[in-house]
Amino acid sequence: MTDINRVVIVGRLTRDLGNDQRDFAYTPNGQARANVSIAVNRSRKQGEQWVDEANYFDVTIWGKTAENLKPYLTKGKQIAVEGYLKQDRWEKDGQKFSKVGIVADSVMLLGGKSDNGGSQPSGGYTPKFPQNNGFAPSQQSYQAPAEENSFGGNNSGYDEDIPF
Repeated sequence: MTDINRVVIVGRLTRDLGNDQRDFAYTPNGQARANVSIAVNRSRKQGEQWVDEANYFDVTIWGKTAENLKPYLTKGKQIAVEGYLKQDRWEKDGQKFSKVGIVADSVMLLGGKSDNGGSQPSGGYTPKFPQNNGFAPSQQSYQAPAEENSFGGNNSGYDEDIPF
């Protein structure tokens, strides 16, 4: 049986994606890398009251996805991330350290005009990125037919009616 390592989270960015090398940089081979932190709130019942519990996750975004999203990754922006968990291990001064983060396969910007001063259309925005070196999200673009009122009319393109 194959092991599964998939993660889907929705949360808000904890800081703006700056030009600091730790936040956004290019690898020696020219690949873009963005490191962001996401706060994910969870409500749980404690006695008779509901309390919010925040969890923080570090996310790494690679390639054209990182480059294209850079202007939109601002503090408080809600995003959805799909990817996998990756554990980094290192040793410093004889002590061993470990950290688990998320490597994004795809990122979706959520929210509307009320988020970040109306910098995007309402209803969310999912950028379409070309495939490159396996780091871009694997999204298929669907374009609805440009027909006028195709529901129930003769221009529907279907031989039979939908029974409802």
